[in-house]
Amino acid sequence: MRVGASSAPKNLAGLLVAVIKERGKVELQTIGAASQNQAIKAIAIGRGLVAPNGRDLICSPSFMDIDVNGEERTGIRLVVEFRPE
Repeated sequence: MRVGASSAPKNLAGLLVAVIKERGKVELQTIGAASQNQAIKAIAIGRGLVAPNGRDLICSPSFMDIDVNGEERTGIRLVVEFRPE
């Protein structure tokens, strides 16, 4: 999922938890500080959503190259999944 600077962290958190429950993990892609900030806030909110069930999330960040309108940009990929029990 691509995260933008205007992405709502609460909505994104609910979506990422739903995708993780369905698929086991989710990949968030961000370009720029503002979108990275929204993604990190969503992950933090997501941790709070799964905590009452005794679960936790882990996040593995990495760099990625992405084509934006014919221009190559460097972004950050955040793979989020449940912490193994």
